[in-house]
Amino acid sequence: MAKYFDVHPENPQRRIISSVADSIRSGGLVVYPTDSCFALGCQLGSRDGIDRIRTIRNLDDRHHFTLVCQNFAQLGQFVYVDNDVFRAIKAATPGSYTFILPATKEVPRQLLHPKKKTVGVRIPDHVVAQALVAELGEPLLSSTLLLPGDDEPMTQGWEIKDRLEHVVDVVVDSGDCGTEPTTVIDFSGGEPEIVRRGAGDTTRFE
Repeated sequence: MAKYFDVHPENPQRRIISSVADSIRSGGLVVYPTDSCFALGCQLGSRDGIDRIRTIRNLDDRHHFTLVCQNFAQLGQFVYVDNDVFRAIKAATPGSYTFILPATKEVPRQLLHPKKKTVGVRIPDHVVAQALVAELGEPLLSSTLLLPGDDEPMTQGWEIKDRLEHVVDVVVDSGDCGTEPTTVIDFSGGEPEIVRRGAGDTTRFE
């Protein structure tokens, strides 16, 4: 039975954020809000968490998981970013973008694209997501909460709890955060390739 937390969208309660972070460190799978839509999240090295996300979303091994980072210093530990790419990403973050980049050795192998050795990274522009990642002290391994057969992500925390309370451990709700997933930009080849058009404006990458 999943725990449900109603978190203030602008001033998230520290005790709740701390409790959710503790659940993640203990191997828990959480649903949390971002600046695009709700996401599933677990600890970076949690093989069980990865397997549970794959099962819930019916994903294959080619799916790019995302490391949700607090800032650039953290992001730079997990992906290789040259100067030109750095400037392009810096101008677009924090925001509703996921960037696919070559992974460093800090990224667990099971998270990598099997052929490209890449991983998705992003810095969200969302108070609650930022508070959670800051409290955790490391990136949050994430995937958009879009269930098989659904055309759009769910927007209501209570609905998410009703549908997923037996397969996730925590649902964090801070209000409607939209249905449009992040815009995905692949920088692994040097030049930006728009993989998915979503909540982030693609103009700067075209």
